[in-house]
Amino acid sequence: MPVHTDVLVIGGGSTGCGLARDLARRGVDVVLLERGHLTQGTTGRMHGLLHSGARYADTDPESARACIAENRILKRIAAHCIEPTGGLFVSLPDDDPSYVEEKRDACAACGIPTTVLTGAEARERAPYLTPAAEAAIAVPDAAIDPFRLCVANALDAIDHGARIEPHTEVVSIRREGGAVTGVAARQARGPGDRGRAPTYSQGPVRGDLVQYRADIVVNATGAWAGQLAAMAGLELNVRPSKGAMTVMNVRQVDTVVNRCRPKGDADIIVPHETTAILGTTDEEVMDPDAFDEQPAAVDRLIDELAALVPILAQARSIRSFWGVRPLYEPPARRTTDPTDISRAAHLIDHGHRDGLDGFLSIVGGKFTTYRQMAEETADLVCEQLSVDATCDTAEAALPGSEDPERLDDGMDRFGLRSPVARRSQQRLGDRTQAVLDGKAVNPAVCTCEGVTRAEVRDAIASCGADLNAVRIRTRATMGTCQGAFCAFAVGNDLHPAHDETTATAALDELLDERWKGERHALWGQHLAQAMLGYAIRGATYDWYGDDEPDWTAFAGGATDGD
Repeated sequence: MPVHTDVLVIGGGSTGCGLARDLARRGVDVVLLERGHLTQGTTGRMHGLLHSGARYADTDPESARACIAENRILKRIAAHCIEPTGGLFVSLPDDDPSYVEEKRDACAACGIPTTVLTGAEARERAPYLTPAAEAAIAVPDAAIDPFRLCVANALDAIDHGARIEPHTEVVSIRREGGAVTGVAARQARGPGDRGRAPTYSQGPVRGDLVQYRADIVVNATGAWAGQLAAMAGLELNVRPSKGAMTVMNVRQVDTVVNRCRPKGDADIIVPHETTAILGTTDEEVMDPDAFDEQPAAVDRLIDELAALVPILAQARSIRSFWGVRPLYEPPARRTTDPTDISRAAHLIDHGHRDGLDGFLSIVGGKFTTYRQMAEETADLVCEQLSVDATCDTAEAALPGSEDPERLDDGMDRFGLRSPVARRSQQRLGDRTQAVLDGKAVNPAVCTCEGVTRAEVRDAIASCGADLNAVRIRTRATMGTCQGAFCAFAVGNDLHPAHDETTATAALDELLDERWKGERHALWGQHLAQAMLGYAIRGATYDWYGDDEPDWTAFAGGATDGD
């Protein structure tokens, strides 16, 4: 039987989950479909920066003003997802010294608070900053966990009646007359969902081609929005832009560090949890799912950013990844240079633009402005459905963020060492007591990130055997060892709820995903670390079975320079 709903949201990134939350809180019946796990697209492949807007103040003031407004809102409603690191725009001798004043004035015009620092004052905030730094501008940037934020939005949506269906890929869009009336979607079987209902809510059995009927379908697929629109016979000029990033094994900085110069590649370092993320590049691609990986981009990131933080030249990179920006260019503004495209959001009513009712697309924008984009979209949806309800997402705290400090004095009873307790509380917020307050022994399963067994089991209870979804919820396997020591321990907690075949497939998927990012950073110390992880899987766990590992692949450099 078809699934009927008022609104069908396609896309499980920040905007889609934010929209599902907004609509559900207004009393609208909403179902969200995501082809993979939540955050699998652009949201899960960003550098973790909560923009102050300073980056765009001189080139795109509209985006800058939106960023500073949402920066303040998210710091109120999503405290457990944000580390208020602050940010620096640092000017080096090769940079135009007048640009510091230009950037400061542009920030002031956009309402972004700034403080101009000398090079010495900047190094007090970031001790590893190059002694060559001549000046800096301090801005209210922050680090944000996109995985935690997206899941929190999804959970709040579910709490208010929404259905969230991951691993459900739209294969066709249904048109009747001059309107979109629904979609057909394949709920794929995988290690996280064999033989059971969808991960976050009750629904059809997975593996089926399910028909969904809705009054309004919203395309919130980001860089893939053009492809989804094409299923409805429409053209949507999305120009995906690929950006490369690399993850260091430790935090070389505790504040966001930007190069104070006009737009360019390799100009930002973002502290994130126990690591630092270096970014980024900007290259237009035709297909967001199909582009050549370029390990040389990782070298470039490290080489150029070492001019800002010299210790990066001797530091260890543990993995690299590529994200795709969902840039949208209206037909009247065509340009040959994708870096000139505004980062502003665009809400398109295809009934008004194309004569196809019941179909909306929300494209462009920034992760920082996802809530505002969702609010604007939900306003239009409610107008078309004649729903009289206002948005409260700027005031209502997300699950897990209410009063995270209230548990500080009671952490000893959970039997956790202080760093583990702190990280657990930062991830769980007001759910800390419910998750950790038990009688069972609760060791740290992932010691790099301080993830406890209770957190892993809590995530499995929600995500099933999808260990990559568990990783997103907890950060297990995302630390320095990249799962070499903890992946099997995490997978072990699938027993007894899941059988051996399911658990093995889930662990395979997790390890494959970890290796995908590591293989571009195989030099120096991390090559030795990768060989150790390979040996642990092969020699200790016999993970490769009859397929003898090719140990010679690591020869000739595993310990070179160490």
